[in-house]
Amino acid sequence: MGRGSLPQPSDRTHAGRVVLQSNPDSPGSLGIAISEAVEDAATHPDTNYSLGSVLNHVLLHQTVIGIEARQQMALAGEQPDVVIGCFGGGSNFGGIALPWVPDKLAGRSRVRLMAVEPAACPSLTRGLFAYDYGDTSKLTPLLKMYTLGHDFVPPGIHAGGLRYHGASPLASHLLAEGIIEARAYPQLTVFDAAVQFARTEGILPAPESAHAIRAAVDEALEARQEGRKRVILFCLSGHGHFDLSAYDNYLAGKLADYSHPEEAIARAMAKLPKVGAV
Repeated sequence: MGRGSLPQPSDRTHAGRVVLQSNPDSPGSLGIAISEAVEDAATHPDTNYSLGSVLNHVLLHQTVIGIEARQQMALAGEQPDVVIGCFGGGSNFGGIALPWVPDKLAGRSRVRLMAVEPAACPSLTRGLFAYDYGDTSKLTPLLKMYTLGHDFVPPGIHAGGLRYHGASPLASHLLAEGIIEARAYPQLTVFDAAVQFARTEGILPAPESAHAIRAAVDEALEARQEGRKRVILFCLSGHGHFDLSAYDNYLAGKLADYSHPEEAIARAMAKLPKVGAV
């Protein structure tokens, strides 16, 4: 607490200095932030580190959200046809979606469970299901997950909480088994849905949450086109009161879409650890 908060990569840790040495203009990433935070905790006896996403126990902890949502749906006399959550490391999506997984596995429900990520950091839709480190400096244990490579650095999009190279092992396994699905959106269409939501609902959503809103809007439009009823449940995980500059940039036409080049993803994934290699 006494050291305050620092933007990353910083010059206060070895991990941060290594990144800055190779790229002084690095926009940072959640992988770099984790490396710096773990190093800081390991080198200060009065400091502990608690992960807030990615690891399976965090997703299970967050399922209080989905459990309450199930009860609310029951009170409304409805069951969702699709459950949607934004996806960075997995806690938002896992929290809302995991309580419906047992019903799908038992054949009691055909509900679709949709994870929505930014096209600029598409770990689920363009990543590889492999063992990788959870941070840039390789301080964490290896995790079997969809990953873009532990040293993948996404562009500085405004959904900062979704700029992570990997995905929860639990969510990754469910995706590999076809239990959940994933979708990626560029940021301009996400902000378009966010502004529409703010004007109609009076709630300014966080850019991360707006990814789920974009998918929910598209699901509603598709249902209207098909002429079928569709019950859509999505997780509004945060407000955008601290993201006003991002909205200002969007409304001023200063934001641009970004899809990471395939060759850049290939370079990052080429550095995955060789697990089981002779």
